[in-house]
Amino acid sequence: MTTTLKLPVGHGELGTYTVTNTPLPLPDFSAARFNRVAYSAAHVVANPLADNDPWLDQSIDWERTVAFRNYLWDLGLGVAEAMDTAQRGMGLSWDCAQRLIRYSLEAARSRTDALIACGVGTDHLPASGDTTVDDVIRAYEEQVEVVEKLGGRIILMASRALVAAAQSPEDYRRVYDRILRQTKEPVILHWLGEMFDPALNGYWGRDDHMAAMDVCVDIINSHADKVDGVKISLLSAEKEIIMRRRLAAGVRMYTGDDFNYAELLAGDEQGYSHALLGIFDAIAPAASAALVQLGAGDESGFYEILTPTVPLSRHIFKAPTRFYKTGVVFLAYLNGLQDHFVMLGGQQSARSLVHFAELFRLADQARVLRDPDLAAERMRRVLAVGGVA
Repeated sequence: MTTTLKLPVGHGELGTYTVTNTPLPLPDFSAARFNRVAYSAAHVVANPLADNDPWLDQSIDWERTVAFRNYLWDLGLGVAEAMDTAQRGMGLSWDCAQRLIRYSLEAARSRTDALIACGVGTDHLPASGDTTVDDVIRAYEEQVEVVEKLGGRIILMASRALVAAAQSPEDYRRVYDRILRQTKEPVILHWLGEMFDPALNGYWGRDDHMAAMDVCVDIINSHADKVDGVKISLLSAEKEIIMRRRLAAGVRMYTGDDFNYAELLAGDEQGYSHALLGIFDAIAPAASAALVQLGAGDESGFYEILTPTVPLSRHIFKAPTRFYKTGVVFLAYLNGLQDHFVMLGGQQSARSLVHFAELFRLADQARVLRDPDLAAERMRRVLAVGGVA
């Protein structure tokens, strides 16, 4: 039976959309074999029934949050825990992040196939004019100690406080040199661009990305034995490829480019990127199915699955990019992976009905709606709350 909806199309108008009802057929992931390391940065599921002040308080449905991690592991993906996709710095405090990391690591230990790494930052330290580089070092050390005591591997996240405290690239070298010398296992560094977090503008002590890259590459290659890889999120395939080719042997490039991930994962004659992507939360089955094809040497099959998801991802991550988490959680709601569309800090309000309507269309066209009829019914509910009957 054909399913149609009245969806906003902009300028206060509605248009009729007919759902294609053609979900992507998926392989048996129990025998999945990837030739790329693939992490999905995972979102948290808020507790919609908490009696609190949603803009100020944090209440997480821990059971559904951990269940979502198991869903990603079942698809063969790794989990990048307590990252910006989990609203780190935009609703998720360090106190809650510690609980999230602990619960996820406990869940991972109950499996034999769970790849997980955990975000370490300085978000419990205010970024102000009074913050010093020594304060930043101590803050990183505190979070490193917590995660290592829990048995977790580390993703060393960019620090707003370091941007506030640093006077030059030498301050960045000092901080990273100190932390990398202490970590027990090789870490993944994270260069999050200012499009994702405006407070990180000028990271590595340089406003120009290419000049900043010089600093970052020098730090990485000087500590190659302590760096598993680096995730860069600059939304520029060209910059990522340039940096990828400059990394010391054995240091992985993890793409964080939610605009160009397909071509970056496929790679070229000189190399390829691995994945640490927020969009893999939203399109996890398609991402896994595509990686199975790539692992089997079928690059055309890889592109056939993944290319249609790129317009969806570019829409979810459109400027202001920092609000992409709203689209990720909305798609989880449409797909029945949670029973509500409520987020920490009330972030479900960060995008418009017009945005959600286009997201629905693009998700349908990318074949990532698991149950199109359920998704259509949930889309209607959201529209009704917004006054679209």
